[in-house]
Amino acid sequence: MGVEIERKFLVSDDRWREGAEASEYRQGYLAVQERCTVRVRLAGARAWLTIKGASRGLSRQEFEYPLPGADAEQLLQLCQPTVISKTRHRLMHAGHCWEIDEFHGDNAGLVIAEIELSHADEAFDKPAWLGREVSADGRYYNAALSRYPYRLWNERNEENG
Repeated sequence: MGVEIERKFLVSDDRWREGAEASEYRQGYLAVQERCTVRVRLAGARAWLTIKGASRGLSRQEFEYPLPGADAEQLLQLCQPTVISKTRHRLMHAGHCWEIDEFHGDNAGLVIAEIELSHADEAFDKPAWLGREVSADGRYYNAALSRYPYRLWNERNEENG
């Protein structure tokens, strides 16, 4: 069984762009339930089917399986309501790999930095471009963004979030 331990942050500026490697992603959700999500992701010619359990603090179960790209394309057509389109930038900082997702389409304007940890209380150096932590805010999960995109958020909800 795989376990994902992840923390999410907003970014405060563009200093992270220097030295980051980018990949284009499209992903959609075949199922979004309280206990699990089932996601299909396509990155270039590579594709995966991922099943994630419910979050328990910063961790959750994660199972990922490779898919043929053509199958992923067809599965993305079954996903509702919004397929997530984003550029994922990878950047090493102080021994950790940061993944910065720059969203497009209905989620344009949203940029989230994520770090995966080996355990929930693992120490890590926070880069200067890191903003507010949003790990506990479910609105920032990709499954939630597929159902309620960032473009629909209003300033009041964002400020109170």
